[in-house]
Amino acid sequence: MAKTADKIVALINPVIEDMGYELLGVEYVASGKHSILRLFIDSENGIGVDDCEAVSRQVSAIMDVEDPITGQYSLEVSSPGIERPLFTLAHYQRFLGHDISLRLFRPIEGRRKFTGSIGSISEVNETMELVTELGPVTIDLNLIDKANLVAHF
Repeated sequence: MAKTADKIVALINPVIEDMGYELLGVEYVASGKHSILRLFIDSENGIGVDDCEAVSRQVSAIMDVEDPITGQYSLEVSSPGIERPLFTLAHYQRFLGHDISLRLFRPIEGRRKFTGSIGSISEVNETMELVTELGPVTIDLNLIDKANLVAHF
C-alpha cells in the first residue's frame, strides 16, 4: 500500500492545500468491501465537521476520476484528534519530548509495541530515541507501522 498511499497523497495533497488545509497523513485499512481510506487533515483554525465534509467532497471527485484503489472502500476524512497520529519525520520533531505509543512492522528487542517520550531525532539516520520505562530505545522511523501521541488528563 505504500506506493498506493504515495500516489494518493500526490493526487489529493495539492487540492487539500489549495483549500487551506494540511494533509497530515493517509491510512488504508484493507478489509474487502469494508476497506477504509482515512485522511487526517488539520488547519491553524482547527477542524470541524464542515471542513471534513468539504475535503471529502473534493477528494471523492478526484478518487472517482483517477481510481487509484481497486475495489470498494469508504472514504473518511478526520481531524487528528487529541491522540494525533504521527506520520513524518517533521511530526516527530514537532512533538519532541511528548509521550507517544507506537507499533512496529517488526520487533526490536522482542517487542513491537512501545510507549515513551520522544527523546531525540536523527535526521541523518531517520531514527528516534524513545525514552521508555525500561530505558532508551533507538527506533528506525521506517519501521513504524503506526504512532500516536498519548493524551494525559
